[in-house]
Amino acid sequence: MDLLKDLEWRGITYQQTDEEGLKTLLDKEKISIYCGIDPTADSMHIGHLLPFLTLRRFQNHGHRPLVLVGGATGLIGDPSGKSEERKLQTVESIQHNVESIKEQLKSIFDFQGENGAVMVNNFDWIGPMDMVTFLRDFGKHIGVNYMLAKDTISSRLETGISYTEFTYTILQAMDFNHLYENYNCKLQIGGSDQWGNITTGLELIRRTREEESKAFGFTIPLVTKADGTKFGKTESGAIWLDPEKTSPYEFYQFWINTADADVIKYLKYFTFLTHEEIEGLAQAVETEPHLRKAQKTLAEEMTKLIHGEEALAQAIKITEALFSGNIKELSSAEIKQGFKDVPSFTQAKNEEINLVDLLVNNKIASSKRQAREDIGNGAIYINGDRTTDLQHVMSESDRIDDQFTIIRRGKKKYFMIQYS
Repeated sequence: MDLLKDLEWRGITYQQTDEEGLKTLLDKEKISIYCGIDPTADSMHIGHLLPFLTLRRFQNHGHRPLVLVGGATGLIGDPSGKSEERKLQTVESIQHNVESIKEQLKSIFDFQGENGAVMVNNFDWIGPMDMVTFLRDFGKHIGVNYMLAKDTISSRLETGISYTEFTYTILQAMDFNHLYENYNCKLQIGGSDQWGNITTGLELIRRTREEESKAFGFTIPLVTKADGTKFGKTESGAIWLDPEKTSPYEFYQFWINTADADVIKYLKYFTFLTHEEIEGLAQAVETEPHLRKAQKTLAEEMTKLIHGEEALAQAIKITEALFSGNIKELSSAEIKQGFKDVPSFTQAKNEEINLVDLLVNNKIASSKRQAREDIGNGAIYINGDRTTDLQHVMSESDRIDDQFTIIRRGKKKYFMIQYS
């Protein structure tokens, strides 16, 4: 299908500066397109994904992605969507974040071949620039009234905005201008909150050239949830792409727990499945929602994309083990992932302790009487196995990889014992 029609079908199109002009351009030639991110943290989260996945769709149609990590703009801070000034980070911190995010972007784009993605860092052209050059060559072309009309700036006038953040939109405009000049970049993609910055870039391109120039802007919608809660957030916080911050198992679980009301929209947004495949899954949501085929497909596609086949297989294994209760099948690494957020206690390996005392000492049971009652009633499980022996003494056979014991009380209350 035609790329722009596909984006429209997926609900990804929000605003375009010149819809007909862009369609004509894409029909006529293969172009370079850019999307950027400021490295304000050392990992992206899933809220960053949609613009980059949209850029990847352009690459799949033969266009060349320019993936910009803002080593310079990250030092300044984008006021877009913020009600107060960002806290400035050190050059060292931003540089560390740049390197971390670059690695994550490699899982999304193909950097090989004729239209292989190109990674760029705006510190390379903004960092060495002196103040006089900035003011004469760039500030001269963007009027104060023009900037004040931008929502990102006007919304902050009452609460206050520093000159540093006030100039951010010019810096991002300089990125578009630089990529237009050096990479023949004719389109910038961003979230809906980037409209003002994108159009400033187009203004700078137009004003700094005598010849007729034509570039385009394209924004995508804010990702929302049907119940009104914020996408990408859980009780434990944001869903990060860094497996140390959000394990592949947690990542998989986030997607598999998507509501029926959202799952088809997310399949359209985030996966590269065909229209026919998505429509088939939409039918399954209607006719057999209990099977959760759409959610399983979404979770598999996203985990595979970001973390790879091996991590996906591990996430599925942990999920199945927790569902069946067969904890002993899991390795210590999988235990760490699957039980990352359960109450955890430390026990000395060489200390002989019976099960009743273990439960009481670690507050799994409120008293010895309660512990005996739970064990006798069959409510206590060691690594998935029900234990009714009141005299049971913990031993090496109760430890997984000699590191962990998972205690379950009742149907869903898990506790992790770590050995030292």
